[in-house]
Amino acid sequence: MTDNLTPDQNSAILDRMLLIRRFEEMLIDLAGDHNFGHYHLYIGEEATGATVVESLTETDLLLTTWRNHGHLLARGADPGRMVAEILGRADGYNKGRGGTLHLTVRDVGFLSTSGLVGGAVGLASGAGFALKQAGEDNICVVFFGDGAMEEGVVFEAMNLASLWSLPVLFVCENNNSGAISAQEGGFPSSEIAASRISDIPKSLNIKSELVDGADVAAVHAVIAEAVGGMRKGSGPAFIEAYTERWPGSRPLWPTQATGVTQLAAAWDPSLITGEYAGWIDEFDPLIRFIRNQLDAGVLSQDELRERDSKICDQIAEARAFGEASALPGPESALDGVFAA
Repeated sequence: MTDNLTPDQNSAILDRMLLIRRFEEMLIDLAGDHNFGHYHLYIGEEATGATVVESLTETDLLLTTWRNHGHLLARGADPGRMVAEILGRADGYNKGRGGTLHLTVRDVGFLSTSGLVGGAVGLASGAGFALKQAGEDNICVVFFGDGAMEEGVVFEAMNLASLWSLPVLFVCENNNSGAISAQEGGFPSSEIAASRISDIPKSLNIKSELVDGADVAAVHAVIAEAVGGMRKGSGPAFIEAYTERWPGSRPLWPTQATGVTQLAAAWDPSLITGEYAGWIDEFDPLIRFIRNQLDAGVLSQDELRERDSKICDQIAEARAFGEASALPGPESALDGVFAA
């Protein structure tokens, strides 16, 4: 469905999703040429991040987890400087010191990204407190995974947000479905006694919604309603965006399990083949969104190809910029270090 979105919104969200997908696919290849350490990809969750930012203003604040590339790109971060940061280069947003897991961009409102499970959630409530004290209608959005709900700081942060009616939007991106166990070489799935994750914030009197995180229109509807209420002083809100984990994110290290995305698969079923054809056909948010737009007559195949070509060129330029960037000089080793 796209009927709750304007043509301009549809276009903006599609461009963000394409940019994220092509960036993440490029990183898999980049990782093969450069050993920049462990990394996480946002493939399969693009519809959530690309749509959430549609309801935000330039002065809203954001925080996120280590699966951060998609959120940063959706918010408008420069792909070239992101590549430079991931490679530990001087032209990176954090001068190469943050790397992929702690890459953050203050220029677009991100206060922090954190490699600690649940690490950004407590900071979000602090930011929400500051925003409320400022007396304006800005909000803070924090993205985190389902595993973060096992951390005590997350419960405490939500409790304070509820008690003090803070303008914090908690976005739990639950891609637990389709995960494989540690014994199978994957990341451990979250283990929570609650029947549903959203039952936890509900117990704290936080308005909570469960949404198909791969459905752009559905995500936009719940986010727009939540954000609208928060700007009027309704207090925090919790959104659980549920997706089927991309097969390439099941192992401990990302793999190109589904191949480079063929957008024509949205209208040509013969292109959907291989072990994970079912995921591509049923759960890939990009293919689903393109199908919906084609069916609604708001996008043509030729227009899609043209837009994708421009974004692929942009990603190639970003990679070239990052790889050409110099490593930080030894004399900068103590820059940013504080001592009492």
